[in-house]
Amino acid sequence: MKRPALKSETGEHTHPPGVYYDERMNNKVPEIFRIDIAIRRMDRDFKTKKADHCWRLRQWVAVLGSWFLALVSTTNLWAMHPLITDDTGTQGRGKFQLEVNGEYGQDKDNGATAKTYPAAATLSYGLSDPMDLMLTLPYLHQRKETSEAVVHEGGLSDLSLEMKWRFYKKEGISLALKPGLSLPTGNSDKGRGAGKTTYRLFFIASREGKPWAFHLNLGYIRNENKNEERENLWQASVAATVEVVKDLKIAGNIGIESPTDRAETTPPVFLLGGVIYSLSDRFDLDLGIKGGMTPTETDFSILAGLTWRF
Repeated sequence: MKRPALKSETGEHTHPPGVYYDERMNNKVPEIFRIDIAIRRMDRDFKTKKADHCWRLRQWVAVLGSWFLALVSTTNLWAMHPLITDDTGTQGRGKFQLEVNGEYGQDKDNGATAKTYPAAATLSYGLSDPMDLMLTLPYLHQRKETSEAVVHEGGLSDLSLEMKWRFYKKEGISLALKPGLSLPTGNSDKGRGAGKTTYRLFFIASREGKPWAFHLNLGYIRNENKNEERENLWQASVAATVEVVKDLKIAGNIGIESPTDRAETTPPVFLLGGVIYSLSDRFDLDLGIKGGMTPTETDFSILAGLTWRF
């Protein structure tokens, strides 16, 4: 049954807080579209020759914003490996998480085939409920095949130290900052490190609500290095997960970043899809496939990992 609008002492229609009505049909309209309704009314009142085009642009940006909030208003999970995009989730005070993952990548260029086998172990510790400290120890093995020879090379890469601080969390929306640095523990002459300490800062936004979760990352990297690579790098990516059945999630991820080669103008772009299976509240298994959308990204990669929370 439709709920009629209320009338004030003057006879004008009034409505309970948080409930909005379409004037033409007098029907209740979901609250998430209140911005759209308000803007349509403004558009009707100001639709004259003297209308300010900049004002109209702001109106439509607000409409798109309201539609986006409506889209993600049903989300409640955290992103995890095999996703490249991070989430705002933290471990909680005094709790640990260990992630061990590996990857196989293949890239063909000018008759040569490069195969990479990176692996990493990341230990996270909850300094407080909204703050984590993370230490990552990476390993990289490389194999390059040409018509003349096959070259193998492997060893430790640059060790990484990061901190995640979730500074906002309300009604399913959370925001975090993630500063970090990489120490020159790898051999830069053999392609396993920068040769100098590098710095980075990422902004992370998450929207949660079962069975969906959406995440956004925007990052800057100060790529100090000895390899004559570009020093100022930018990254952006978005990811989503959905729990299709109990303990099984499907994940998707897309991202773009600055090319490290100074002479390169085409940015690497990737598209990733994967699955995450929770063996229990403490253990997760994951598997993903990542494809390069531009020539500067690795052609394809297979990722697998294990997460243990304790």
